[in-house]
Amino acid sequence: MSGKLDAIDVKILQQLQKDCTISTSELAERVGLSQSPCWRRVQRLREEGYIRAEVALLDPEKLGYQLHVFAQLKVSYLTDADREKFIRAIASIPEVVECYSILGERDALIKVLAPDIRWYQDFIFQRILKLPGVQDISSIVALSEMKNTTALPVHAD
Repeated sequence: MSGKLDAIDVKILQQLQKDCTISTSELAERVGLSQSPCWRRVQRLREEGYIRAEVALLDPEKLGYQLHVFAQLKVSYLTDADREKFIRAIASIPEVVECYSILGERDALIKVLAPDIRWYQDFIFQRILKLPGVQDISSIVALSEMKNTTALPVHAD
C-alpha cells in the first residue's frame, strides 16, 4: 500500500466494516469530517487497495446450509499444471467458501458449507476425492459458531 493510515482512515474503515451502505454524509458525520474530504479519503482507500470490495453478507442457515465443515486435504505431489487444475477446480466449487495452503502433515484446508451430513458425504466422494492429487481427507464438523466476523483489526500506522 502506498499511503499510511491515520486515525481518521482507521475510523472510516471501521465504520465501513460495520455497514458499507451508509451514505458519505453519514460516514463523514460518524468520523468527524465534512462530506467532501471523507469521500476523497474513501476513494483513496479504494485506489490503494485497503477496500477490496463492498458486499452483502448472507445468512447460510436461511439458505439451507446447516453444517460448517473444515476439511484438511492430503495432496500428492502435483506438477505445476496439475496444481493449477486443482486451484481452478476448488475455485469453481461454490460450497467451498475458503481454501488455504497449509504447513504440516496436510496440504490444504477448506471450509465447506453443507446442508446436511449425507450431502457432505456424497460431496466428498463425488467432488473432493476426484480433485487432482487428493489422497485423503480429514473432516471436522463445527457444532456451533462462537465467533464469525469479516471485520479486520485496523490500526493507524
